[in-house]
Amino acid sequence: MQELEFLVKEKIETWLNGNYDDETKHQIRDLIEKNALTELTDSFYKDLEFGTGGLRGIIGAGSNRINKYTIGVATQGLANYLNNKYPNEKIKVAIAHDSRNKSDYFARITAEVFSANNIYVYFFKELRPTPLLSFAVRELGCKSGVMITASHNPKEYNGYKAYGSDGGQFVAPDDKLVMDEVAKIRSIDEVKFTPKPENIGYLGEEIDNLYIEKILSLSVSSDAIKRQKDLQIVYSPIHGTGITMVPKALAAFGFENVTLVDEQIKPDGNFPTVIYPNPEEKEALTLSLQKAEEIDADLVLATDPDADRVGIAVKNNDDEFILLNGNQTGALLVNYMLEAWENANKFKGNEYITKTIVTSYIIDKIAASKNIPCYNTLTGFKYIGQLMTQHQNDKTFIVGGEESYGYLIGDFVRDKDAVVSCAFIAEMTAYYKDKGSSLYNALIDMYVKYGFYKEKLVSITKKGKTGAEEIKAMMERFRENPPVSLGGSNVVSLKDYELRKDRNLITGEVKDIELPKSDVLQFVTEDGSIISARPSGTEPKIKFYCSINEPLPSRDEYETTDTKLEMKISNIMSDLNV
Repeated sequence: MQELEFLVKEKIETWLNGNYDDETKHQIRDLIEKNALTELTDSFYKDLEFGTGGLRGIIGAGSNRINKYTIGVATQGLANYLNNKYPNEKIKVAIAHDSRNKSDYFARITAEVFSANNIYVYFFKELRPTPLLSFAVRELGCKSGVMITASHNPKEYNGYKAYGSDGGQFVAPDDKLVMDEVAKIRSIDEVKFTPKPENIGYLGEEIDNLYIEKILSLSVSSDAIKRQKDLQIVYSPIHGTGITMVPKALAAFGFENVTLVDEQIKPDGNFPTVIYPNPEEKEALTLSLQKAEEIDADLVLATDPDADRVGIAVKNNDDEFILLNGNQTGALLVNYMLEAWENANKFKGNEYITKTIVTSYIIDKIAASKNIPCYNTLTGFKYIGQLMTQHQNDKTFIVGGEESYGYLIGDFVRDKDAVVSCAFIAEMTAYYKDKGSSLYNALIDMYVKYGFYKEKLVSITKKGKTGAEEIKAMMERFRENPPVSLGGSNVVSLKDYELRKDRNLITGEVKDIELPKSDVLQFVTEDGSIISARPSGTEPKIKFYCSINEPLPSRDEYETTDTKLEMKISNIMSDLNV
């Protein structure tokens, strides 16, 4: 271990000599014998940070890995926060898990530590989606909740999402208070691992059924569904939790012709049929698209392992299946919901929708056309959830979403929800088919009416300690020397959400940004393009979001305009050297 940094050596010795189990110590010694210096460094160079959303990391032994001990410390810190905040109260929490490797084990550890701290646990007997966990927190009057998941990350990962009493992930100031409590724990000997079984109760199908009833009450086009009940739908849970709820939701809405992708029905944390279990990736939908071609489907739906995101495919006018990106699906949902509410005379004058700052601004235009406020939040659905909670007594939330394939209809949940999204994407498809149209044509018609908005996301992965340093240096370079022009158009504004300042690069005028601090930069060009740079808070990536637009005079010009905009995005990315 001569080549390891002193602090890394010190942490390794603590784990080898501390109160850790033999299997963990064996894994560490095995890495030492193999002289796996890089892996040892990455496993121990820091403590896995309990961030504003919880934990996410690679499963394995070490302070910077997901394991029994990092999960235990996180739960003990959260328990300490809850006991401090709610003294002399009977505190309840809900816990669920997805299909990832060791998710059930980590969920059990979480339940046991809470129970040992005299906190009552509602424990889902079997794997369930993230949105159902959020629903349960609210429905059962819990003070907190935990979802064991790493969302759509590769199979090596797992994670821990922490929720507050409103069913949303923690936001300021509570997120910092929880983080501080976790950081205070200096030894695993402070973690109460011995459970109190009387403090653990189990949840079954009764909570599932209540949730389905609630989302069914939101349906606005039941007559269209009755006429289009044979709509051909292909659905894949991609080896995740969606299989437990999405088919039930589609059936409850009245869809009778749902074909499951057999090879991907079984929950499996190794995700054997895909490279990444991410419905944003075309490869993850390969089997779904094959099945759709085989049966001539109308719609393809695929959800990620914890069923908070959904990817979709529809047929174009040449009967070829194409994937819609998250911005397109989100904009279509907003457009449909507002149109359907208007047709049903549901507007009372206090409705609103919401999205994030990196999600398509066509949504703002659609909302403005109906005189419905559209609130923009920081990236991360917790901010949408926070806004919903702030307005739960004075405004009516209709729909919201973010470009990363996460949407929400109705206010029963405070996180993105692929279950309700699948139901409403199917309803929307039936609605347009009932009118003799299709989702594809509805998309183009939307562009003709509001302008052709085209977005693209480019993610650059930088792993380990050196990768984190490279991402930090990249953001500093953009802050100090923003690009002069992008895609042939001058950059006129730099929005720095870390400094909360919007600086006009032409006049020098500076305006305040009325949102919390976040490490995001946005470059706004003279022709209305918006390019955002943002390090991911949950993955070793830096993400670049490119959004451009121009008028679309007619359906006939869709293809040529699409090609033109695609070329412009390529030029912008080239100008950024990414």
